[in-house]
Amino acid sequence: QVQPVESGGGSVQAGGSLRLSCSPSGRRGSKYSMGWFRQAPGKEREFVAAVTWSGDNTFYADSVLGRFILSRDDAKNTVYPQMDSLKPEDTAVYYCSAAVFSPPLTRERAHWPRNYDYWGQGTQVTVSP
Repeated sequence: QVQPVESGGGSVQAGGSLRLSCSPSGRRGSKYSMGWFRQAPGKEREFVAAVTWSGDNTFYADSVLGRFILSRDDAKNTVYPQMDSLKPEDTAVYYCSAAVFSPPLTRERAHWPRNYDYWGQGTQVTVSP
């Protein structure tokens, strides 16, 4: 069992920054490809960013490209999305997910929630105008 745990959400004004973090509990020393999704009220869950288990590849949604940077610290077993130049439309609950059993992530596969096996509870990000 792997349980991603998110933290770092909060409220910020437009143009501001937030850094989220996600630490997936599970087998010590195991590394997983990790994804971030978000869901705004009344909308479907949408892909934000993902990083492969090796850290060699990161993928971003067009809506956050150039504003968000996803990194991982394997020593701390933690993944960090650094979110800059935030906009009101970034307001959503952000979910961390782990791809444990699925085939390796590709740019296409990373975008689909079905390719992730475990999900966190989510953390709220609110961006005011």
